[in-house]
Amino acid sequence: MGLSVQAGPSVTVVGGGVAGLSAACALAEVGLTVRLLERRPYLGGRAYSFRHPGSGELIDNCQHVVFGCCTNVMGFYRRAGVDRQIAWTDRITMIEPGGRRSVLGSGRLPAPLHGMPRFLAASAFDWRDKLALARGLGAMMRGVPSGTSETLAQWLRRHRQTPRAIERFWRLVIASALNAEPENIGADYAAMVIRELFVRSPEAGRMGMSRVPLGELYRGVQEFLKGKGAMVQLNTAVEGAEWDHLKQKWIVRLAGRASGSGGPPLQRDEKSGGDAASTVLRGETVTSDFLVLALPFEALGKLLPHLPPGGEPLAAQISRHEHWPILSVHLWFDRIITDLEHAVLLEGEFHWLYHKTRLQPGRPQDRSYVELVVSAARSFSAVPAEEIVARALRALPRYFPAAAAAKLLDSSVVKEQKATFGVPPEIDSARPPAAAPWPNAFLAGDWIRTGWPSTMESAARSGHLAAEAVLRKTGNVKKLLEQDLPSRGLLIFRTR
Repeated sequence: MGLSVQAGPSVTVVGGGVAGLSAACALAEVGLTVRLLERRPYLGGRAYSFRHPGSGELIDNCQHVVFGCCTNVMGFYRRAGVDRQIAWTDRITMIEPGGRRSVLGSGRLPAPLHGMPRFLAASAFDWRDKLALARGLGAMMRGVPSGTSETLAQWLRRHRQTPRAIERFWRLVIASALNAEPENIGADYAAMVIRELFVRSPEAGRMGMSRVPLGELYRGVQEFLKGKGAMVQLNTAVEGAEWDHLKQKWIVRLAGRASGSGGPPLQRDEKSGGDAASTVLRGETVTSDFLVLALPFEALGKLLPHLPPGGEPLAAQISRHEHWPILSVHLWFDRIITDLEHAVLLEGEFHWLYHKTRLQPGRPQDRSYVELVVSAARSFSAVPAEEIVARALRALPRYFPAAAAAKLLDSSVVKEQKATFGVPPEIDSARPPAAAPWPNAFLAGDWIRTGWPSTMESAARSGHLAAEAVLRKTGNVKKLLEQDLPSRGLLIFRTR
């Protein structure tokens, strides 16, 4: 049985993460007939929510943030009408064991000096650290060659960074942004983070976080798609696809969720708050003019044998990619343990604290729900959840004395083993363009060639690039990729 879209041009988008959603929203807005297929019962990909069995609250798998420089994520959010759910701040608080705080962020000076007053006042660094950081930041502003074989760790040694500058800035701030240790990060991508967050303009480093759980945020995206006539099918896995040369159409085969002539409809999804699709029968097909494969690299790798010939070079590129994990620890206390919305925790194994009670006002305000995040979390992979929670409870009072007297009400540990793709030196040669090696087919995903590391911004950029490529095939040259923030300040710096 086939599901053929009569109106045209039509496009099937496989994958309901940020890449697929940004592509689908852009194409639906300009009038294409869009069908989005997602194998899971919720949208958002690696940025999702689930219902915690203990508290009953809808919680995110991990805290996801955007920055002012993330122009394509915010363009996607504006298009879908959910951008007002993002709360912004230009301050990052660093806390040392014992509670001493340092605040980084923008001041009134023009870029790239806008962060200097707070940086100079930060007690987390002594004068030797500040001189080293000024030297290192200046060197990165002068440029790091794209495709360099040098790691961030090698670059830091070459530019004589102090141990504390490495631990408290480069490892925590930059390595957290790239989700890896400096020994594994390409120096060119570290320079890209510096350029975008700290140099381009005062607005670039502003940090934004959702006021609502991600499931609610993406429910708004789903409603936008429905309002534009798009069809969103959850719980729908793709088995393969073939190109019909005679009809010039893509035929996508669905794996199905049930056999026989019927079956009960899938129930409302409690993770995302969205409505799941009706049951799909194995062998059912979807026909469209265009195909956008918005999948993580490993999912596309598994699908390649079931796509037309010609994907061997793409398979070779995929084989060079690897995942880097993130750990998040969710803790509920019977009282408020801090006045902060978020903080960087220095000299500990937990890197960031997000106070969800303060960040998401819809939650109970008489107790603290906090999330601790560990980037580059491979060392936690084999640690039991109970031990991780125990470590967190021992760590928190070092920064927030009120946590010592607080009673733990509930907890949850989420290990995202496939949180991001790695950005070691020379990884760009393994990142394909949006054009797929088949007619009228395109790729999207944070791992394709966007110039950005594994972020929601890279995913949204890839979706807009794929959508632009589809439109060009129809004769429409509309630009969908959002412009970078303009450089505003005293210096014009080199790009990668």
